[in-house]
Amino acid sequence: MFVDDFKTPGPVHPLPEINMVTPRTVPIENASVRQGWSVSIATRDIHVAQNPREPRKERTPLVASQLTRRSFLHAGAAVAGALCLSASAVAEGKKWRIAVIGQTGHGNYGHGLDTCWLAIPETTVVAFADADEGGRRKEQAKLPNVRAYADYHQMLREVKPDVVAVAPRWIDQHAEMMLAAIEAGARGIYVEKPFCRTPVEADRILAAARKSGCRIAVAHRNRYHPALFAVQKAVTEGAIGTLLELRGRGKEDHRGGCLDLWVLGSHVFDLARFFAGNPQSCSALIQQGDRPARSSDFTEGAEGVGPICGDRIHARFNMQNGLPFYFDSIRNAGTANANFGLQLIGNLGVIDLRIDREPVAHLLSGCPFLPSSRPTAWVPISSAGVNLPEPLKGLGDQVASHERACRDLLAAISEQRPAKCSDVDGAATVEMIHGIYQSHVRDEARVPFPLKHREHIFETWKSMS
Repeated sequence: MFVDDFKTPGPVHPLPEINMVTPRTVPIENASVRQGWSVSIATRDIHVAQNPREPRKERTPLVASQLTRRSFLHAGAAVAGALCLSASAVAEGKKWRIAVIGQTGHGNYGHGLDTCWLAIPETTVVAFADADEGGRRKEQAKLPNVRAYADYHQMLREVKPDVVAVAPRWIDQHAEMMLAAIEAGARGIYVEKPFCRTPVEADRILAAARKSGCRIAVAHRNRYHPALFAVQKAVTEGAIGTLLELRGRGKEDHRGGCLDLWVLGSHVFDLARFFAGNPQSCSALIQQGDRPARSSDFTEGAEGVGPICGDRIHARFNMQNGLPFYFDSIRNAGTANANFGLQLIGNLGVIDLRIDREPVAHLLSGCPFLPSSRPTAWVPISSAGVNLPEPLKGLGDQVASHERACRDLLAAISEQRPAKCSDVDGAATVEMIHGIYQSHVRDEARVPFPLKHREHIFETWKSMS
């Protein structure tokens, strides 16, 4: 089953340094000295930046020892105010013109990427495109008085929108749609997850976006939740002792295995990178029952993900912060979505992150490896901190409806910065998925990042069988 080295068809983009939680237990007042952390308050959230060699000049630094509960709450209040004011400021009194690309029967309009803009007064949806005639009629009822097109290329040429929503859940046309939007001069793109099908597609999108200056945000809604920074702070302050590992699972329903990996695992991978940095290597096994999956097991995956095989996945990533991140998905092993999420496991506790749930995070104190007769309970982590009331009103709805993500994209365009979950983040998630594929094909060999082979290795594997 071993596949030898492949020629690299295009440029390999190294993954950038990103925010991550240090694996050591360090008091926050000493974190900047011992670990090189800098803590600052961004316009819209508490931001913890990991790369002190490249300070974010546009942000006002805050000494780490000053990050008290009061400053954290005050920052939360500032977040709410800034969210209300930012979009109108960046639009300079003019509404952002939004065009939506959907495809009924082929991913439709994703998880509401067509109507999420209606809750943002600073935006107006000026057009949508759907190749399906019946789909256009239904969409016109949701977006009355909005111009409808059958061909999104024509829409982009004629409308020339500021921002394009690439809405279909199916990913087989994501790259083509994003490249068309960039070519049409879009200033921003909001794209449904997963980002695209292959690393080579991601390379093309990133290159085009960098050349044009277009800002791209990916609809991993959890990445826009301000409680993630409270979780970072809790881990850094030792709430779970020494961070030992990260563990994630998909929903593990009938899609368990490779489809779960794409559709739901992408959320988990994105959060793992937020807390642990970029993957350095991957080793993985895909199984069909109790044996390794073979090329004869291939089927065409739903939602445009390409060829898939097997009904269970076991993967280990070595991450930038030196810790392992494990991901598993077994078909029909899930229990009412209980498996779906990411856990940060320390020697004195566990922090659990639920995907698309509110509260997004909970803490369970106590050594997870030692039975105890003392009763313990999970406590929520809000944007204000551990077991504190959420100060931001309506936060759950703002995250679930994409409002916070869309507002962040508009601000990113104005401020000429990456979105909180950018095209680079989306591309990294795709590369992690393909790292699992490549390790399995190479008999569970350790595969380093960035991946040398950028195309879909299963296509090559099929041709060799």
